[in-house]
Amino acid sequence: MSAPTTTTRSPVSPSLPHETSNLSDYTVDSNTTFFDTPATAHTPGSPVHHRSGYRRVASFTEQDTAYHGPEDSRQRNGSVQGQGLGIKNLKPLPSASPADSSNFGTPSSSNALLSPPFARTPPRLQSHTSYRQSEDPIREEADAWHNNGPAAEQYQPFTADSETESLRKTTHVPTVQSSGAQEPWCKTKRRLHHGKGNWLAVSVMVLSFYSTALSGLWLGTAIAKPRFGHGIVNTGKLTPATASLIAAAIAKSIELSFVTVFVTFLGQVLSRRALVKKSRGITIAEMSFRSWIMQPGTLITHWATVRYAALTFLGLFSLLCAVTATFYTTASDALVSPQLTMGPLKQRMLYGKVASSFANNAYIKAQCNTPISTDTDPDSSGSTCVAIEHNGQAYHNYMQYLSNWTISRARGTGSDQLSQRPIPLGMLYDNTTIEGSWIHTENMTETSQKYSPDDYARIVMNVTMAMPHAGVFAATRDPINNIMQPLDLNGLGEYIVQASVPSPVTNVLCATMRKEELAPMVYTDWPGSNGTASNLTGWPNGFGIPLWPSYLNSTPVDDLFGFGEKYDRRHPVFSRYPIAYNTILNHTGWYTDSIYVLAASATGDFTMCALKASLTTNCSTRHHASLSGGSMSAHCEDAKDDLAYGKSYENATDGVITKDWAAVATDWSLALSLNNGISDGAASNARLLSQLIPTSQALDPSLPSIAEALAVLSGSTLLLSSTDSPFIHFWNYSKTVPRLTEPQYQGFRATLRSRDYASGGTQRWQGIFYVILFLTFATNVFCLSYFLVRRGLVTDFIEPQNLFSLSLNSPPSQALDGACGGGPEGDQLIMNWHIKMDHEREHFYLQNGAGPPSITRRPTRPLDFEMDTSPIVNAYTKLSDRHSSIL
Repeated sequence: MSAPTTTTRSPVSPSLPHETSNLSDYTVDSNTTFFDTPATAHTPGSPVHHRSGYRRVASFTEQDTAYHGPEDSRQRNGSVQGQGLGIKNLKPLPSASPADSSNFGTPSSSNALLSPPFARTPPRLQSHTSYRQSEDPIREEADAWHNNGPAAEQYQPFTADSETESLRKTTHVPTVQSSGAQEPWCKTKRRLHHGKGNWLAVSVMVLSFYSTALSGLWLGTAIAKPRFGHGIVNTGKLTPATASLIAAAIAKSIELSFVTVFVTFLGQVLSRRALVKKSRGITIAEMSFRSWIMQPGTLITHWATVRYAALTFLGLFSLLCAVTATFYTTASDALVSPQLTMGPLKQRMLYGKVASSFANNAYIKAQCNTPISTDTDPDSSGSTCVAIEHNGQAYHNYMQYLSNWTISRARGTGSDQLSQRPIPLGMLYDNTTIEGSWIHTENMTETSQKYSPDDYARIVMNVTMAMPHAGVFAATRDPINNIMQPLDLNGLGEYIVQASVPSPVTNVLCATMRKEELAPMVYTDWPGSNGTASNLTGWPNGFGIPLWPSYLNSTPVDDLFGFGEKYDRRHPVFSRYPIAYNTILNHTGWYTDSIYVLAASATGDFTMCALKASLTTNCSTRHHASLSGGSMSAHCEDAKDDLAYGKSYENATDGVITKDWAAVATDWSLALSLNNGISDGAASNARLLSQLIPTSQALDPSLPSIAEALAVLSGSTLLLSSTDSPFIHFWNYSKTVPRLTEPQYQGFRATLRSRDYASGGTQRWQGIFYVILFLTFATNVFCLSYFLVRRGLVTDFIEPQNLFSLSLNSPPSQALDGACGGGPEGDQLIMNWHIKMDHEREHFYLQNGAGPPSITRRPTRPLDFEMDTSPIVNAYTKLSDRHSSIL
């Protein structure tokens, strides 16, 4: 094939038509000479500004529909203002040497889509032409419109001054040989549309399915608020720290997959819209949606894009998703990540071990922990241990109670109403505080006046104290009930149990009495005693006291204390009168159900108190356990309490006196030195009790009464008596064997509320994060539906690398005048852009707006040669001919 001839053409008048192409007019620089057939004429042009290292190849277009903006400001007033930023390829491009110019030729019909060759010439442009197959009248008319019409100035070559000369000195323009060995740079190499089987489409679908499924699971978990119970414990396979880490990792994966899926969705929507001819195209502000999601800070730093794009449907959607993606892990931590919370109140059937009847003194002694075994001390090993336990527990409780009275007195908050005075206190296993309750309260003044003779103002104190059932403590820790303990959760766990069980009760009835009223009950006043009682160490044996069933003589207080045959109870017999500030006991009576304390005040008056125990059906037991300690309390006389024992056993009798407790109380009273007055022992406890005897028929708001004090002191006996005892009001095993060799489980109704790990948040205000979880799931469902409907992906032209390549291979636009250094601003952000395609060269480029009416309505110029349509052109045609969606 013969080589083309290099021709230097003379200037042509500017008024003559000039062949133009929206892809070639700006691509010629002053150092370029075109090679063409001799029949082609060229017009010399002025120096042209070009991208360094980049040259457009001259060609023809099937239809010239490009719309060029107004006159470039760089050529106004005859001055050159084209100083701007450019992109330079630092790697030298291959260039043709003069020696190879003989190999260049005009493209033949076999390579009609190839651009004509280029070669380097001296600095100034000598000729310019475009390759055409044939003359076209319509094309000539369009060329005339471009050169002489209103848009002539808009299509003037972009010139550069001497400051950009260095950008051209290192530039080498690629050449294209007629043999077709090298394709034009701008011809796309990859498909525009990828089917659903493409690895990228498959990856996006997998991520979309994953993000949708997991975000739905996360939302469902937050709504359901599951409690993990023993699933997350410190001693199990899944510890709290591990559970929190797993939840955080899953939440992060959901966030990352959500961002990936939504950014892909944005790219697909915007790219498809830019390709559709009938759509409004896309704007630079809309291109920033991607940055909103991946870099939420740009919502602040680039607020202008938010101003122009946030009010559109897709903009508002992207803005919401940016907020959602930003706070998703926070929402997960608040609503899904396991947190320690108190669970709901649950009705439960709990079980506890029963080993002995209530107030079984022999069992209490056998269970007392002492290093002195029965082998060493067979007679007193148990009683000695129990006496020490009684002493320690009773005095500890008593001191706590007196301390509360000291505080109440200092604050002036005392009351003469028993229900409003300090409550009884106790201690169980050194880590559980016991709170009793005053029940069956009476008006002290009315009771005193009722039992006072006409000549004596008797003071009567009748107090009843209920304590919680101590067996509930052991039941809540029994593995059979499967209640998580505080130690299972690193000491942070806790639970609250309310049990429908009977509560042990102590009743203390005290009355002041004159000496003559006590005479029938004091042995030294009996006939034949001679006013003395010798050898009291063996009292009452050997003193001639009538045996049961003798009810002895009547007393003035028989009706008050229930003495005599009428009440089937005989009165006590004391060995002597105590001296001031002393107390003595009657605790060895036959078939008795009570013990009696006789105290002498400083004025010489006497006060006798009767103590007895029973089980009440009007209470329930509440137990709160935590690592730092727990508490147990008796909740009594509440009509709304559905767990009161009487509502579980409606036929249960309330207040049946337990005779076995008298033996327990005897050991307790001796341990507290309440009988030291028999020898004028002057015990400190007896002195304090004597000082608490009221002086009027009303309670002193600043001091407890002797009856209250004795009740609090006896509280420890109730706890010991109820330990391992039945959870019902009677012994339902063998009546002849009040103790079981092997403990048996016994059930009782209860409610349980425990602290364990659960989802759903810990504070009410955290509910606002449900919006974040819901929006994430809803968006994932929407995006997944979109991908399922579209069945494949188009090239995402919003991705930086794709957008860069597309922009670099697109014609400059006057619409972005001044944006090359500082970026677009103002109306430039909302200028519409479309992605166009040169069908002949399979080249994609950006074009803003729509062309002039005379151009856009001009019929397509028929090609002078036939060619098969490529798959890329087909894909573009299908995509660009679609209708625009609301997105």
